[in-house]
Amino acid sequence: MQGVGFRPYICRLAVKHGLFGEVDNRTDGVSVIVQGDLKTVDRFSNDILQNAPPASQIKSIEINETKFPRYNSFRIAASRNIENQITEVSPDIAVCQECLDDMKNDPARIDYPFINCTNCGPRFSIIEALPYDRPMTSMRSFRMCEKCKREYDDILDRRFHAQPVACNSCGPSYHYKTPSLNIASFRKIIEKISAQITSGKTIAVKGLGGYFLMCDALNDDAVKKLRQKKHRDAKPFAVMFRDIAAVRKYCFPDADEEKELVSWRRPVLILRQKEVLAPSVSNGLRTTGAMLPYMPFHYLMFRSLKTPAVVLTSGNISDDPIITDDAEAENHLLPIADSLLSYNRNIINRTDDSVVRFINHKQSIIRRSRGFVPRPVDLKLFSEGILALGAEQKNSFCLGKGFQAIMSQYIGDLKTPATYEFFAETINRFSDLFRFTPASIACDLHPDYLSTQHAERLEKDLNIPLFRIQHHHAHIASCMAELGLDEEVIGISLDGTGFGTDGNAWGGEFMIADLKGFRRITHFENIPMPGGNKAILEPWRMAYSYLYKYFGDSFDYMSIPLFKSIRPDKLAAVRELLVKKINVPLTSGAGRLFDAVSALLGLCPVETFDSEAPMRLESAIVRKIDESYPFTSDVSISFRDTFKAIIEDLPRLKVPDIAAKFHNTVAQVILQSAIKIRTDASLTKIVLSGGVFQNKYLLEKSTDLLKRNKFMVFSNHLVPSNDGGISLGQLIIAAKKIK
Repeated sequence: MQGVGFRPYICRLAVKHGLFGEVDNRTDGVSVIVQGDLKTVDRFSNDILQNAPPASQIKSIEINETKFPRYNSFRIAASRNIENQITEVSPDIAVCQECLDDMKNDPARIDYPFINCTNCGPRFSIIEALPYDRPMTSMRSFRMCEKCKREYDDILDRRFHAQPVACNSCGPSYHYKTPSLNIASFRKIIEKISAQITSGKTIAVKGLGGYFLMCDALNDDAVKKLRQKKHRDAKPFAVMFRDIAAVRKYCFPDADEEKELVSWRRPVLILRQKEVLAPSVSNGLRTTGAMLPYMPFHYLMFRSLKTPAVVLTSGNISDDPIITDDAEAENHLLPIADSLLSYNRNIINRTDDSVVRFINHKQSIIRRSRGFVPRPVDLKLFSEGILALGAEQKNSFCLGKGFQAIMSQYIGDLKTPATYEFFAETINRFSDLFRFTPASIACDLHPDYLSTQHAERLEKDLNIPLFRIQHHHAHIASCMAELGLDEEVIGISLDGTGFGTDGNAWGGEFMIADLKGFRRITHFENIPMPGGNKAILEPWRMAYSYLYKYFGDSFDYMSIPLFKSIRPDKLAAVRELLVKKINVPLTSGAGRLFDAVSALLGLCPVETFDSEAPMRLESAIVRKIDESYPFTSDVSISFRDTFKAIIEDLPRLKVPDIAAKFHNTVAQVILQSAIKIRTDASLTKIVLSGGVFQNKYLLEKSTDLLKRNKFMVFSNHLVPSNDGGISLGQLIIAAKKIK
């Protein structure tokens, strides 16, 4: 892993043991030569494993005897470039405690907002090419002062060969701007920011991987104003807390979650809410997306801020990618924010904050970006030359290099020209950075996805094979890839939508799958989507569709509070679509089922952001109960009896208990279907994947039931179970087909 301070660490360790020799960075790894007696060399190699830098990940140490000229010291040799071979590039690393101490004690770095060392600081966001040396980064334009150069060259110094090393006299600097004001003094910048946040203003801030918008998370007027300016109606905002004590005041982090919060990755962590911040931050959800400071600037800022928490949300326009360019930020974000804070070092690789949730006491990644990318996923199959382009929503793509999959950062939804441009640009950047030339392509089965169309163009232009992979098979395979499974399993994929082999929208799928293919055993019943995609934006339509399919015109729709709130002409129009079968594509999507129940309970009749209805349905649960609703399973799984029972419960049970019973029902569907498949096929390993399994209550309930019934249960941890992990599944299926 390049960029984690490994060579300097090896140097200091060699000096400690009195060994001479050299270490060099190569594009295919790190090479160390030491001369000395065997016992000392053994102690040296043992220490490498015991005390390696926190962000490094040692997979193997190969020791060979070799002949070399005698050394009289230990040194770092020049980096070597081995054609078509690459080593891993470090993700960006949160500032370490030693550097935070130096901000108070090192005269050259007092309050320096870009302080770093070999153990921390920017990595992936500033790298242009390998090997990871300063001329290959956006730090090349900053010439080191004499002090920094001495530290950079001193084998015993913590900043020895730290590529972004800098100080107050030679490094990057911040600049603060409003339509009428410019400030370059960092002390005055901090004072101004503190005053603005306190007075309810919004500031656009350049972060590690892009610009963010920031305001006081305890000031509801400020948060509402930010929502209004950013055109973001109700989607929860992420919150950066001053320290772990502040997180504990407002959330309920357990030991595993606290460990991840303070880790060098510093993701946004979805936590159970204890105390409400400004109501508009989470908008009624009982969770908070919490994170801790990870840049030196964040710590300096919180020294002056009165508030213990700030909203920190991506600086972008509508659904476009997070902005990285300073001029673009000034043009597009300054009209939204009251001021803009930038710095004069370029961001090479755009990265959003990563989002993580702990389910069953294990890390479950929802958005994989800063802190995780570009760390690869190790594979059991050779994948060299495979380019997997992912899906349409929450896109990421994947490169195959040997027995590794190198996944891109979160790209976003490929529905705007800017996001598609980011997608194409990042494919080219990764190809250059990791010396990758595509020999084959994998994509989704859906013909209208922009990722599919991009794959078809590459197939034609490069004259290479194209593998079209069914969406839910790819979900299952993504989990199999990260866990090294290569055999038949029971695959259960629950998500919103994916193109099926019968031309319908799938999403509630029960299959027998391996990496070669799959057999669809059963699925959620096909239900019409009145108005097509409009039924996703207006979940009340799905509620009506389910009830109309099961009970037709004999049902008194006005007995349901939901339908009393919908205009009669809209209800009549939806009924007409269903009766005449006009624009009512069929779906077996689990997401649409959750939408329907959420709307029926009055939680989310109309969505203002993606997956709002299922999120509100899960968030409504306040206690665990064991009861569930009936359902029937034959050729497909019908929820007629489920809806009948929910309607009966509406006047007599509280919404949280109905929500819990519904989740329990889906868990029972998973269990009973798995038992039937096991009986028929003698399979005990079960893989759960798809965006619905980001639902903590459902995945924990399902896993518990399955394990109690002697199943071996597997789910995603290294990559998202949502469409952000699809590209890994596509890649491993293509690798198997090629093999």
